[in-house]
Amino acid sequence: MIFDTHAHLNFSEFEKDREDLIRECLGSGIGMINVGTNFQSSNKAFEIAENNPNIFASVGLHPLNIDSEFLKNKGYSKEAEGFLENDFDYEKYKELAKSEKVVAIGECGLDYWYRPKGTGKKELFKQEQKKIFEKQLDLAQELSLPVIIHCRSAFDDLFEILSKRKVEGVLHCFTGNKVEAERFLSLGLYIGINGIIFKMDLREAIKGIPLEKILIETDCPYLSPPGFEERNNPFALKYIVEEVVKIKELERGKIEEITTENAKKLFNI
Repeated sequence: MIFDTHAHLNFSEFEKDREDLIRECLGSGIGMINVGTNFQSSNKAFEIAENNPNIFASVGLHPLNIDSEFLKNKGYSKEAEGFLENDFDYEKYKELAKSEKVVAIGECGLDYWYRPKGTGKKELFKQEQKKIFEKQLDLAQELSLPVIIHCRSAFDDLFEILSKRKVEGVLHCFTGNKVEAERFLSLGLYIGINGIIFKMDLREAIKGIPLEKILIETDCPYLSPPGFEERNNPFALKYIVEEVVKIKELERGKIEEITTENAKKLFNI
């Protein structure tokens, strides 16, 4: 079995054919972790995991799902699957995360890709994200769970936060360079590789990441590989693996075996 360590079959894009796709994935030896981005999608990921073998869940609040007028104006209510949240409800997420099928906290982190104009507004925007991210790190620590981390245009702030803690987890959808990869590897994090490698030149960074620290993911329904379905799904794992084969110059079987073992180790599957 190979694991898609970051999928969103809990999202509305899969509402019509979710059960059929899950059955096809499991029948083809593909397990997955469906990742929440707010409480609604986290709860859906939990429900899917509870009803299917070899499917697990992660629960958390994505930085672009934090309620703000700025994000509303940018149209990010869809990113939140229809719901933005004013704050991270620690106890509500904690209760959901007590299930054995919930194997991580997240997707949480920092996203500065779009920022308000004005120094004061920018700083408030960043501080709110940091505050909510720290709460989720606290929850992960309390429950002894790893963290699935989202980071876009915020590597320095992320490193500063994580370097002050002992955190187990994965830096999902890595978009940095070799030096940035080395910084986060020094903290013991895994690096998540997905279809972003077909949109950005990450070859040098990936070459420098030990195979024992790589996780394979799709981030479906997003980041579909070239020539694959417009709506991405876990079957795209093979394209990600094939690209890593080219970059690392290793056998496909070895990459599938070790990255699957990495997933089992990190998420205690």
